[in-house]
Amino acid sequence: MSRAPLAFVYDRCASRRMRARTELDMRLTGCHAHADRMGWVLAGHWIDLGDHAMGTHRPQLGTLLDTMRAEAGRREVLCLIHTWGRLASDDTHRQVLQRRIVEAGGWTATTFGETDRRSVRAALVGRQA
Repeated sequence: MSRAPLAFVYDRCASRRMRARTELDMRLTGCHAHADRMGWVLAGHWIDLGDHAMGTHRPQLGTLLDTMRAEAGRREVLCLIHTWGRLASDDTHRQVLQRRIVEAGGWTATTFGETDRRSVRAALVGRQA
């Protein structure tokens, strides 16, 4: 019997407004509910705040990836986000961050059922050919 995938929840919040924090809490609740529906085990959640949420240096994402990398050899791992924009609003930057997740041994999924899982597997198969 295989073990359930391990989901690493990631988000970011640049604003210090209470409304933004409430929205962050709602997104995290949505991620937890989605992981539960999918039967995934939660590894925890990592949140970049303030300037770190907008820049290219994301300390919490880096910590998530280090933890993910350590678990990837033992079980399937994924980064769960509310929407693609939670990684980055710029498509190029988002794709760079998705590549870092793949390099850590994982794949990315949103709470709306979107995933890069197939493209990750295709890329891995292509590398082995």
